[in-house]
Amino acid sequence: MVNAARLKVGCIGLGDIAQKAYLPVLAAQPGVEPHLQTRTPATLKRVGDSLRIPDAQRHTDLGSLLAAGLDDAFVHAPTTAHAEIVTRLLEAGVPTYVDKPIAYHYADSERIVRLAAERRVGLAVGFNRRYAPGYAQCAEQPRDLILMQKNRVGLPEDPRTFVLDDFIHVVDTLRFLLPGPAEHIDIRTRDRDGLLHHVVLQLSGDGFTAIGTMNRLSGSAEEVLEISGRDTKRQVSNLAEIVDHKGQPTVRRRGDWVPVSRQRGIEQAALAFLDADRAGEQLTAEDALATHELCERVVTAAVDPAA
Repeated sequence: MVNAARLKVGCIGLGDIAQKAYLPVLAAQPGVEPHLQTRTPATLKRVGDSLRIPDAQRHTDLGSLLAAGLDDAFVHAPTTAHAEIVTRLLEAGVPTYVDKPIAYHYADSERIVRLAAERRVGLAVGFNRRYAPGYAQCAEQPRDLILMQKNRVGLPEDPRTFVLDDFIHVVDTLRFLLPGPAEHIDIRTRDRDGLLHHVVLQLSGDGFTAIGTMNRLSGSAEEVLEISGRDTKRQVSNLAEIVDHKGQPTVRRRGDWVPVSRQRGIEQAALAFLDADRAGEQLTAEDALATHELCERVVTAAVDPAA
């Protein structure tokens, strides 16, 4: 168990997701000493100055960051760098929270999850939608039918990038909300000139069906989740508006003062990770790995439909 009074927490990679979502949460926590690391000195200075982080807590290489004696680390670097960075952190015994995906290829993700288990070091993956209030509450509702779509405009993409960077949220949310084991899996994709346009994933089991779709040539950027069963239905739009249908519909919207990081579950996911470490709990990424395995099946179906 780490010192509950003070945590040295590393933040590796200072892009938009770190600056807008995670760092404001970490910097506001009593007892957290943020340590920043990026290879870009100008970014390090700008972000460090904005948060009033002392120079001693700013690092331009991972070795310097590790030498500070980290208690925990958040990895927000580009996905291509995840495997190397997370491996070094786990080998150093640092509990690690990494943005999804763990890696672009399942073999790398599996190796990292196994390493964490062997070293008995906590590993968490940033599936923040599991903590988003609108989605987490759906797990308490009847779910005979689950429908989720996450669409974008004009963004057909390489299948692996499409699936692992974006559609993975749909895959994990469906898995999170399944009321039982998926006994049947069906995947349909459309691609042209090597670019994936849309994908449909269907999971079904005893008394339930879950369907997730993503269209990268849609008329709008949107995310909609709908669950129904026992004459009830709940629809969540863009993680902000919840409509319950049971006779007359009732609408709830995100409060004006609710931070986006809380609405999207990022704050809750980050704090759950830190709380687990304070409590001496070793988090495991085994369930997250199952999501990566299913994503690999979707990529294979897109690249080689006959497989």
